[in-house]
Amino acid sequence: MDYLIEFTDQTAMFTINRPDMRNAINSNVMEGLESFVAEVETNQSISFAVITGSGEKAFCSGGDLSEFHQFRTAEDAYPMLSRMAGILYRLSTLPVPVIALVNGAAVGGGCEIASACDYRLVSNKAKAGFIQGTLAITSGWGGATQLIEKMARHDAVLRFVSEASVLEASHLEEIGWATEQYEGDKIQALEQFLKRMALIHPSVHRAYKSLLIRSWEGKAVKQRMLEEAEQCARLWESDAHHEAVARFIGRKQ
Repeated sequence: MDYLIEFTDQTAMFTINRPDMRNAINSNVMEGLESFVAEVETNQSISFAVITGSGEKAFCSGGDLSEFHQFRTAEDAYPMLSRMAGILYRLSTLPVPVIALVNGAAVGGGCEIASACDYRLVSNKAKAGFIQGTLAITSGWGGATQLIEKMARHDAVLRFVSEASVLEASHLEEIGWATEQYEGDKIQALEQFLKRMALIHPSVHRAYKSLLIRSWEGKAVKQRMLEEAEQCARLWESDAHHEAVARFIGRKQ
């Protein structure tokens, strides 16, 4: 199974379960995420939602090029990009706090997924980055829009996405992307992170989250994320992108 969905003590957890592929996103995982957010959207017994990856090496390495590199034109790429942008908007606007439990590398689309969450609890051994620029494209799942809304400094956002670098956990915390670092077991770290919040009635968390959602609705975040996907699609069909992907796949073979 490419993903796992678990419900434990009022917490819903989605695990990308493709450790042999560094937890890359394929169509199956996208379908699983859609099922997960649909459940959390309507299940009043859920207090917290968590996204993580299997194993210790990767949270998520982004889109699975073995499936998506076949897209050649903007028309080919946009349905996938806009679908995932829509999923991440729904993830970001879930009525409960959403925690990215970043157990390993979160790069490209993986960094976008984590950015769509309210909190990013990051292993001190993990790294993350918007590396899409190395493939001559921009973020395509709405991640830059999420950063603009959630990080305080616009220069930090612009540098994070433009340099296409992979940053250490300490640097990620310094720029305001990582909420907190942890050492050791990720589930224990999650329990510790939620310990104080879990003492507060869930209705309080839902009320505060609704304020954020109303703010994002007023700022047309969903439309901006879809425009971000469209921008990426235009770059996707460029020769520069296809040449960069060919080089990347060649290095892996």
